[in-house]
Amino acid sequence: MKRARPRIELQVLGSSLSSIAEEMGAALVRSAFSANIKERRDCSTALFDERGRMIAQAEHIPVHLGALPDAVAAVRAHDPGPDDVFILNDPYAGGTHLPDITLVSRTAVGYAATRAHHADVGAAEPGSLPAGSRCLDEEGVVIPPTRLDEATLDALTVRMRNPDERRGDLRAQLAANRLAARRLDDLCARRGRELVAAAMNELYAYAERRVRAAIATLPDGRFEATDVLEAEDEDLKLRAAITIDGDELEIDFAGSASQHEGNLNCPLAVTRSACYFVVRCLTDPDTPASGGAFAPVTVRAPEGSLLNAGPPAAVAAGNVETSSRIADVVLLAFGQAIDVPAQGQGTMNNVTLGNERFTYYETIGGGQGACPGADGPSAVHVAMSNTLSTPTEALELAYPIRVERHGLRLGSGGTGRHRGGDGVVRELRSLERCRFSILSERRRRAPGGRNGGEPGARGRNLLNGEELPAKVSGDLAQGDVVRIETPGGGGYGSPGLS
Repeated sequence: MKRARPRIELQVLGSSLSSIAEEMGAALVRSAFSANIKERRDCSTALFDERGRMIAQAEHIPVHLGALPDAVAAVRAHDPGPDDVFILNDPYAGGTHLPDITLVSRTAVGYAATRAHHADVGAAEPGSLPAGSRCLDEEGVVIPPTRLDEATLDALTVRMRNPDERRGDLRAQLAANRLAARRLDDLCARRGRELVAAAMNELYAYAERRVRAAIATLPDGRFEATDVLEAEDEDLKLRAAITIDGDELEIDFAGSASQHEGNLNCPLAVTRSACYFVVRCLTDPDTPASGGAFAPVTVRAPEGSLLNAGPPAAVAAGNVETSSRIADVVLLAFGQAIDVPAQGQGTMNNVTLGNERFTYYETIGGGQGACPGADGPSAVHVAMSNTLSTPTEALELAYPIRVERHGLRLGSGGTGRHRGGDGVVRELRSLERCRFSILSERRRRAPGGRNGGEPGARGRNLLNGEELPAKVSGDLAQGDVVRIETPGGGGYGSPGLS
């Protein structure tokens, strides 16, 4: 019985820390101004210990999973005081891509962090996801780690479209950070600061032990796979090699394409996030979302490559599209060692519409690949996303946009013993003149089936019925209709075989 009490205390404290991270996310969503945060929930919240290790993350966006620790590390280098709040979005100083703005603040036992995708950060194109950007400065306001005060807030938001909305979303993030500080003060007052800090350390170690045990059950060896990204005039190769050795694994991207002149580049933090997502799915999905779960995983990518780009490379599509393909190729490599699902849509289907009066951003769900024992789900935000769809009523109330159609793309899933999930057909009519941008993938190459299953259907983008490229920006006149047909998932197993 003497041993049971510490375990019970750890469970209670672990649940308390997780609930604080979840409450931060709920407060952020409830307080936000933009549909992208309050409706689609494109945000993440997390708690860190004094050493900058992630202890608890709310179950929000997978692409933020391995990237938030880099933001905290970047802020810790500036020696933040107890009342300081830092803001950043620089992909080469703790960020991912510019629309993802992060706030980091101190707590009684470490740090709190919030990250949210803002509907505009001042790029040449409304929505700040331009299809044709060639350097970082073309994608919006770049914010290195900076102490946030009223003057800084005003100076930043005035350079962005809809500054009142931007200011409202940033204040929502700030409120979530302050909530974390209050809740941790209360927890330390009830339990004692030393006990809370010790529980953080044990939770980190617990997550590491669980994942190491799961990795140890995998077959040792080296397993490789390749896939491609669809750049404007060429395919860019991604190569992943996984080495499993006992209770550790390494994912090496040597041989992948070099840093690109377009915006499919991503910083190493995004590459890590995609790898951690796959490892979590395939090892112990119920492990707490703690940095300890990824301590046994080493991720390498050559400097100056597509997956470890350096400034001033453009990265707008790296966080959303390249991350999705990284997850695909790492799953393919794991598929040489263990059974994995067929490929899902492999894209977020990013759409932005806006002018100087409004900006709107969304991602669109699609088909997921079939599994060995089940059909793939249809019309879901899969892999590195995990956002929701904006409700039609909320979209049409807030923006000069009408949803003409939003439904299943029937028959787009690949056939097989188990069918891939179907994609989505979504049509948006602009009710006033504006600009649009689309960043998408799987328009030239379909999501693959597995073990004899057929591939899913490729995606399509259309403007008033005319085919558009996978990545495009342009003008919309009043009444123009943008139609997105998202990819279906691949099928699993040969049809007719049981």
